[in-house]
Amino acid sequence: MTSTRSLSRRAAAVVSAGAAALVLAACGADTTSEHDGHAAPSASASPSAPASAPAGQGQHNAADAAFAKGMIPHHRQAVEMADLAPSRARSAEVKKLAEDIRKAQDPEIKTMSGWLTSWGEQVPAGGATDHSAHGMAGMMTTEQMDKLKNASGAAFDTAFMELMIEHHEGAVAMAKTEQTQGAFPAATAMAEAIITSQTAEIAQMNKFLGKS
Repeated sequence: MTSTRSLSRRAAAVVSAGAAALVLAACGADTTSEHDGHAAPSASASPSAPASAPAGQGQHNAADAAFAKGMIPHHRQAVEMADLAPSRARSAEVKKLAEDIRKAQDPEIKTMSGWLTSWGEQVPAGGATDHSAHGMAGMMTTEQMDKLKNASGAAFDTAFMELMIEHHEGAVAMAKTEQTQGAFPAATAMAEAIITSQTAEIAQMNKFLGKS
């Protein structure tokens, strides 16, 4: 009886030892597995990182998209104002200024539209909706545009320049925001060009108006 108990105890000890060995082995396997699991993400981190960036489109951010979406209708309205000058302005200087504005801003509208399309963003709709861009710096109201369309001669020249100064000041403010917050190199470069050219045109128009 004693010998049977002794054998049973030995057998239990062997089983316990075996179980302990299995537990240790399992822990070792788990530890290895955990290390492998941690290693995997770090190894794959660099290949997956570029996927979150706009690959092939250049680095851009929300400020760049906002700049393009705001400046497109802003430019469209300036071009619409400039298109009135050939048939309504009296001053050759005003006609030349209007032509310069149209030549500069038309291509920029196309460029910014291309950016938005490549970024998967919606290009602002054209037409009368441009006039209802509430809160956009320098945008003319429908009433102001109608008044300009109904003016001619010296009255048109004065109204055109006064309204365009306000319009340009709004564009310069938007461009300065892009310079400080944007990330897309071509957009910040365009912002700089807008600031330079439109600041010069503001000075020119103020001079014509005798405000310099």
